[in-house]
Amino acid sequence: MASVHEYKRFENNLVLKAKNLTLLFGKGLISFLQTIFRALTRRYTVVLVPHSEKRVYNLHVTVLSLCCAALVLAGIVGAFFWYGASYSNTKSIVAEKDGRLKNTQASLDQLRDETSRLLRTARGFEAALSNTLSALGVDTPSNKASAPSMTGDLSSFFDIKETAEGTLQEVNDVRRLSEYLASAVEPVKEIGTLLDSQSALLTEIPSVWPIKGGIGHISMFFGQNENPFTGQYYIHKGIDMSTYRQGDAIVAAADGQVVTVDYDATGFGNYIIIKHKHGFYTRYGHMQQFRVTTGQRVQQGETIGYIGNTGLSTGPHLHYEVHIGSDVVDPFKYLNIRSSIAKNAR
Repeated sequence: MASVHEYKRFENNLVLKAKNLTLLFGKGLISFLQTIFRALTRRYTVVLVPHSEKRVYNLHVTVLSLCCAALVLAGIVGAFFWYGASYSNTKSIVAEKDGRLKNTQASLDQLRDETSRLLRTARGFEAALSNTLSALGVDTPSNKASAPSMTGDLSSFFDIKETAEGTLQEVNDVRRLSEYLASAVEPVKEIGTLLDSQSALLTEIPSVWPIKGGIGHISMFFGQNENPFTGQYYIHKGIDMSTYRQGDAIVAAADGQVVTVDYDATGFGNYIIIKHKHGFYTRYGHMQQFRVTTGQRVQQGETIGYIGNTGLSTGPHLHYEVHIGSDVVDPFKYLNIRSSIAKNAR
């Protein structure tokens, strides 16, 4: 029991000491705060004495009021510097955006100029395309009943004013130009198809000079000529081409198949006959030697032999004939096909 009483006594003493320390700390804190308050609220008198004989001004202030005034002044000065920095930053941003706006405006002006130039170019394209389509007999979209939306009053399209009327005007112009070009795609495709078929046709008929490189000249034309051996007039059924030497390459005048490779001592000497499409045959005579065999398929421009002086001949040359079925025709007319097409296309 004695130990319990001693423990209780110790506990009570500990609580008492803690209470006394708390009261002592509280009194000290209150005394400190009171001292600070008295210092802050202590009144001071500021005497303002003018140089003239006017009355003296007394200004009563406290430390607390001076601290508040200092805080307010510091806040004003800080706000001034903050707003100044913010203004400088905003000014630089506005200047940058103004520069971008000017660049954008310059780009828009350039776009308008390019749009006007594009429209002028489109006029020339429209005229050239119309002339080409008319020459080839291809209907333009404006003439097709299946495309009423394209009955295109192209004249109204190309009468667009080329003044700067705002972005929407430029966008509308470009959109209408795009629609026109889209409508021109099909006719251009038809032109390409027509040209492809024409090109294919030109490789199927004897239309190229049968001496490689286009060299040589015609030493005797088709038709009535004087026979160099008898001196009598006769019908020359081909044309003679000469380079004044042997060994120059002879080429196929068109795509076809070799049907004859033979020798005629009293006539053409070494000669070749090639069968082409559309009923055409070509004969190449007086050759020095062959480069093809019977049944072989050849392409236009492919070497088939070399100029010689075999058979009944007065010198090195190529005798060249063109047959349509059983009829012999003037080869020179077909040699002029490509040049005639080129002249008409100009």
